[in-house]
Amino acid sequence: MKGAVIIAIVATIGNMLQGWDNATIAGAVLYIKREFHLEGQPTIEGLIVATSLIGATVITTFSGPLSDSVGRRPMLIASSVLYFVGGLVMLWSPNVYMLLVARLLDGFGIGLAVTLVPLYISETAPSDIRGQLNTLPQFMGSGGMFMSYCMVFSMSLMDSPSWRIMLGVLSIPSLIYFFFTVLFLPESPRWLVSKGRMSEATKVLQRLRGTSDVQGELALLVEGLGVGTETSVEEYVIGQSPNLDDMHEIKLYKPEEDSLYVGRPMAKNNSLLTMVSRNGSLINPSNSFVDPTVNLFGSIHEKLPRAGSMLLPTMGSTFGETIKEEDWDIEKKGDAEGGEAQNNLRTPLLSRQGTEENGDNTPRNADLPQRHGSSLLLPGEEASATEIGGGWKLAYKKYEKISGDGQKEEGVKRLYLHQDAVMTSGLGSMYSVTGGGILDGEELVPAVALASQSAIRSKEVMLGKQPIGRPSVPSPQTATAVSIWKDLCEPGIKRALFVGVGIQILQQFSGINGVLYYTPQILEQAGVGVLLSNLGIRPDSASLLISGLTTLLMLPSISIAMRLMDVSGRRALLLGTIPILIASLLTLIFGSLVTISSTINASISTASVILYFCSFVMGFGPIPNILCSEIFPTRVRGACIAITALTFWICDIIVTYTLPIMLSSIGLAGVFSIYATVCIASWIFVFLQVPETKGMPLEVISEFFAVGARQAIEAPSY
Repeated sequence: MKGAVIIAIVATIGNMLQGWDNATIAGAVLYIKREFHLEGQPTIEGLIVATSLIGATVITTFSGPLSDSVGRRPMLIASSVLYFVGGLVMLWSPNVYMLLVARLLDGFGIGLAVTLVPLYISETAPSDIRGQLNTLPQFMGSGGMFMSYCMVFSMSLMDSPSWRIMLGVLSIPSLIYFFFTVLFLPESPRWLVSKGRMSEATKVLQRLRGTSDVQGELALLVEGLGVGTETSVEEYVIGQSPNLDDMHEIKLYKPEEDSLYVGRPMAKNNSLLTMVSRNGSLINPSNSFVDPTVNLFGSIHEKLPRAGSMLLPTMGSTFGETIKEEDWDIEKKGDAEGGEAQNNLRTPLLSRQGTEENGDNTPRNADLPQRHGSSLLLPGEEASATEIGGGWKLAYKKYEKISGDGQKEEGVKRLYLHQDAVMTSGLGSMYSVTGGGILDGEELVPAVALASQSAIRSKEVMLGKQPIGRPSVPSPQTATAVSIWKDLCEPGIKRALFVGVGIQILQQFSGINGVLYYTPQILEQAGVGVLLSNLGIRPDSASLLISGLTTLLMLPSISIAMRLMDVSGRRALLLGTIPILIASLLTLIFGSLVTISSTINASISTASVILYFCSFVMGFGPIPNILCSEIFPTRVRGACIAITALTFWICDIIVTYTLPIMLSSIGLAGVFSIYATVCIASWIFVFLQVPETKGMPLEVISEFFAVGARQAIEAPSY
């Protein structure tokens, strides 16, 4: 995981620069007003601050499609260049108009970094630490703000502070960011797979994971190119069994025991897509206000298997043979440039059955039971090949069905397998299986599977004319011609967009901008300003120092959030921290309406502000961006991220510009009352609509949204 951690740190330098810029302009604007005599021109003053927000909003509109077209890495490099150029122009700015141009360029860099860094980290990080690494943007942004406040405060103590130097210093760390992105950041392996560049994707994965065995994850990335419209839930009982005659069985190989395990489908009594946990709770959307997707995710996280005590956590590969790195791609020097990517997509991800031979010319796994026309894929030998994170396994099985015209169709079904939510004491239960009969025994383990048509398919595979591995996704040449709006209208994607857009809106209207605006006044009432004045610090410098101290308070809380993000989970952190936000806002309302004494009121307000900040940066600060980078399929992830990020920036602008108006019309208590109401609505929204995604592969998350959407459609209405 070392490689993934390093590139996450490098990528989040862009977020550090965003925090740096936000803090710098807050201090520099005091001196810009004096030089250009803007005291009587609040519109120009507001534009100087807000132009970067406008630039970020504009570039976000195009960032998603551009990143899907040219890649994540070039866009992050472009962000560093825009930061650098913007910093140089701000350093030179001879007048207000050039300063506005510089702020616009700077905003372009901010927009690209804020939008694409969480997406890039999600696509490169292992699922087990994805939440932790995706909290880094929040930590680095707050760290950048603190360092910038320290710099601006020290410069404000000079006799003639230079706002040009304050703003222009940004070009130095942005130049470092440029070199780091060029030298250290690889392209996203998921983006490379989506373009058919399998050889490059393999090398990037090997670098990120620190191992040469990345075949299973590479196959997973190919499977993730679909949008999951035909995904269904299947249930299996897995154990050792000599009965291998059922066409519906799947084989799994346990390498440490050198033994074969068989999975048989459990019998179903209804057609609804339901998931039954073995402790007796039925997950069904018809009897709950909670979204079916939340229930589906919850059934996995309710009782996670204990590693090593069950079968699935130690199950090995379902791959037919170990595939050498050079076998993944067909790249010839004579290939036309346009055909190279398509050839890469057509090369095998899984090998043909029984073709590899050992040194004695006997086929590998020849001792395992087989029969002609078997619907089973032979197991492989690499224990880690199909482990895709969070206890999930990638498996395949062949299937046959009769079409409407009576023709027999054959294909390969992809299974994301996960041990069912059952405690160790549940072993030895009896299960009814497809085709009749009862299985019992001490080694039986129930498992659930998300099943769908594999990207590795075709009738030619069944006839032995072609190795398994030709993905059934559009080639890079035709994929761009497919209407993105058609994909966005898929039920699972629409549901994910509803969650992403909703949580971004609620985050912005939850009060963070209002509390930030009010913090200097709160701390001034607490006597901090008087104390600093007695130390000989001017009021403008004292304001900067107070803001810096406020930012410093956030860093320990973000560190705690990083530790908990993949332990407690995103949903649990939101449900736990939002009530603290509500309590803090209600306390601030009380302090503004009821006067006990100036000291007591200031102390209560100060404690409330600190508590609000610490709770916000642990939950509502980083989690919306984390969720939005996780819940969309690969094919539309860039476009969906752009939509949610555009929502973020528009709401940010609305809140920023309406806050002074609201303060003058309904007062501080009225503003905080609205924010508290939004936080209550946010808690309800999270409880009903936001699923727990910790530890789950991105491809599995998008499949769950597809299943949940279908469940909601097919559920009976009452």
